[in-house]
Amino acid sequence: MGKEIEKIAISRGHEIVIKKEAHDTIDINLADVAIDFSVPSSAFDNISNCIKNKVPVISGTTGWLDKYQEVSMLCEIEKGAFIYASNFSLGVNIFFELNKQLAKMMHSLEDYNISLEEIHHTKKLDAPSGTAITLAEGIIENSSKKNWELGESSSVENIPIVAKRISEVPGTHTVWYDSEVDTLEIKHTAHSRKGFALGAVVAAEWIVGKKGVFSMRDVLNIR
Repeated sequence: MGKEIEKIAISRGHEIVIKKEAHDTIDINLADVAIDFSVPSSAFDNISNCIKNKVPVISGTTGWLDKYQEVSMLCEIEKGAFIYASNFSLGVNIFFELNKQLAKMMHSLEDYNISLEEIHHTKKLDAPSGTAITLAEGIIENSSKKNWELGESSSVENIPIVAKRISEVPGTHTVWYDSEVDTLEIKHTAHSRKGFALGAVVAAEWIVGKKGVFSMRDVLNIR
């Protein structure tokens, strides 16, 4: 992701002033904005360091969200700027909104069983993906479902998520509504990591000069 972000940022006229490895000591104040695609164990410290130094920060790292509220509070105290997204792809963020609208429309149709599938490359560490969790949460907000489960669901109130790892797959997410008479399916397929990187750079461009905790809905002006 770092290499993709660098290529896109440079192609859009930006300069990369810092590339931080795990234990590097850096002067974050050299930057106008920071993009964090790291690992769960580093993300919180990376983000906090940016906020404390008044550098707007974009994060696409998953697996650290137990500290999300702490980051939000820090951002408010320090009057910083922060965006987290489970997926920065512009297409995926439109897909999130379609998913919510479909869940609302299907809410009263009890004959349909809901399920999700995500497919990623074999180097992806977490399962299910943050994107799949966001999709499941979007359905839960707009239906009678209570939770999600990895694998087969043990309750009709839960949404099962199947996570597959296949070599060289950037990311495919599918939501099914299946009944005895028919199946509705919505699907997003990433062809490369370029879409994720482009979205992150677009978000970084958007957040400069702003204060607060934002989402990709703000970047895309989705109301």
